[in-house]
Amino acid sequence: MRPVVFGGPTIYGLEAFARSNVDLRPPASSGDLFRAVSEGCRIIGLIDGLYGDCAAVWHKEILFALSQGVIVVGAASMGALRAAECATFGMIGVGAVFEAYRDGIRVSDADVAVTHAPSDLEFKPLTVALVDVEETLKECPENLSLFEKTKLLDAARRLHFSKRTWRAIVSCAGLENSYAAILRDGEVSVKRKDAMLLLEKLVSGNVRSPSESFTWTFQNTVFFEGLRNRAETFKKA
Repeated sequence: MRPVVFGGPTIYGLEAFARSNVDLRPPASSGDLFRAVSEGCRIIGLIDGLYGDCAAVWHKEILFALSQGVIVVGAASMGALRAAECATFGMIGVGAVFEAYRDGIRVSDADVAVTHAPSDLEFKPLTVALVDVEETLKECPENLSLFEKTKLLDAARRLHFSKRTWRAIVSCAGLENSYAAILRDGEVSVKRKDAMLLLEKLVSGNVRSPSESFTWTFQNTVFFEGLRNRAETFKKA
């Protein structure tokens, strides 16, 4: 069985590559990782996840997967967050975004959050993640002054992730609209780089297995049993 990867806006435009090498599925929500494990999947990659209008991926289902010997790798977005939170239990994190959360350099999940189009439009991103704004400003054209970069970064940090487009950032910074095109054309996505790293690792098989000597034991709960029942009911439907 090919590795299962949950991805969406972060890998928009890369779906053909991903599908040819892994079992690519939409952004994960609560129960999706459990269902992948119950289907017999032995390697799971988590890039994007849903939240807000549904329950996000539970840490408990990640722990369940790890307790079953499943390799779980996270990067870029929701995957980076969950990998930083579950690294102690054996989840593997890859990439710069994961490392920033793991090391406490980043603490807010809003730094990687974006709004996106529905599945019919392949989850096309509609806003820009703060981590990508920061990377873009770090590597953007030299014709932007340090003062302009500072204003743009401050503006991006003030905007809610659901409103953070290049045009909105430029407007909030009090700069001319022409700056939006400069930033859009020079956009650098650290999330996308990390997602590609995850895909390459899974395709090459360059991932280690979880430790065979866990120092923890998976504890079942009534809440996890509820998730199991919902997932199994969904599968039958």
